[in-house]
Amino acid sequence: MAFEGLSDKLDAAFKKLRSKGSLTEADVKEAMREVRLALLEADVSYKVAKDFTNRVTEKAIGAKVTESLTPAQMVIKIVNEELTALMGGTATRLNTAPHPPTVVMMCGLQGSGKTTHSAKIAKRLKSQGHRPLLAACDIYRPAAIKQLQIVGEQAGVPVFEMGQISPVTIATEAIKLAKDRGYDYVFLDTAGRLHIDEQLMQELKEIKAAVHPHEILLVVDAMTGQDAVNVASTFNEALGLDGLVLTKMDGDTRGGAALSARAVTGKPIKFVGIGEKLDDLDVFHPDRMASRILGMGDVLSLIEKAETTLDEKRAEELEKKLRENKFDLNDLLMQMEEMKKMGSIKDLLGMIPGVGKKIKDVDIDERAFDKTKAIIYSMTPIEREKPDLINPSRKRRIASGCGMQVEDVNRLLKQYKQMQQMFKQFGGKGGKKKMRRMMPGGFPGM
Repeated sequence: MAFEGLSDKLDAAFKKLRSKGSLTEADVKEAMREVRLALLEADVSYKVAKDFTNRVTEKAIGAKVTESLTPAQMVIKIVNEELTALMGGTATRLNTAPHPPTVVMMCGLQGSGKTTHSAKIAKRLKSQGHRPLLAACDIYRPAAIKQLQIVGEQAGVPVFEMGQISPVTIATEAIKLAKDRGYDYVFLDTAGRLHIDEQLMQELKEIKAAVHPHEILLVVDAMTGQDAVNVASTFNEALGLDGLVLTKMDGDTRGGAALSARAVTGKPIKFVGIGEKLDDLDVFHPDRMASRILGMGDVLSLIEKAETTLDEKRAEELEKKLRENKFDLNDLLMQMEEMKKMGSIKDLLGMIPGVGKKIKDVDIDERAFDKTKAIIYSMTPIEREKPDLINPSRKRRIASGCGMQVEDVNRLLKQYKQMQQMFKQFGGKGGKKKMRRMMPGGFPGM
């Protein structure tokens, strides 16, 4: 996960501060030297890292420690505030046109993920009730148009293409079509290059002059480190960017590009790509990212992820079954499927304050859900509805059917019994409210 190395090094720097009853100016400066080194190792540019630590040092030395905070906590609080400010302060929405359609021009180097992220953002907007249109303006890269059509179909978003004619004409005609047919967003998937050249920039300038986009987004591969900052600066000088989209933030990136690109261009990071699937896209929240970097968790993002992923109607049906003590293995299977939609178990646990660092080196078996599903699918429908019927001979048959041991079947049935006992506690007064916290819709999915 991005920023993991930075998070560890900052934690080590703050651990020394926590061991001190009071802090001297020398203590603060020593800690900030370590913070600056951590930022540089995370691919943050030297100037950005130096300016950041200078601001923190200035504030920390002159800060009055409140009664509710220790000196070390006060420094961490200041670092959190400055880290949030460095990444933009608050989340920034897409610009919208006063009269639809809103035209979004997607730019970036070849291989940055521009085409896929055009579809990702369009899909997100569609889920919010909008009618987006994708326009294939990359006429050079082999199969670029076909790729956009494939991801457009997966996202359920139509694609406008006119073959390999002038990109300016394609963009203009796409906007005309959008006006005629009531599409409220048009995403122009423009051409990229392996590196920046004058021909590419001239074409992008011509598209901008012809259609006057309301939003120009640069898609940047976060894995490219400091090169990402150079690319962002060049595009911004040529086009006047409105925002950045950082891709591959789920990979082994050190994350410094996210901090430097925002600081160098002055443009907000609006979205981050966190995986290969079309749903793997997050709005960038600087305050939440700062909290995660400092090991404070990110409960708000966890709740939002659950609210957008989990089915409220199914949650209500499950709640009713639990209250009536009719929860069976089919329901357990359904609940597991809902949870899996939210992403990896380790990532979800990492959003809970205090948990992320504890599980960092723990080997969590992401296949546990699949193993449990295999056992349940090996049962007959009546066994899933009435697990009490499962005797030793049935257990042997189930284990054989899914390629596992009888002990695995016993373990699942024991866990099911424990869940039943737990849910019985919620049958009395106030039980419904407690139960909702255990399920999608209350404290969703946890």
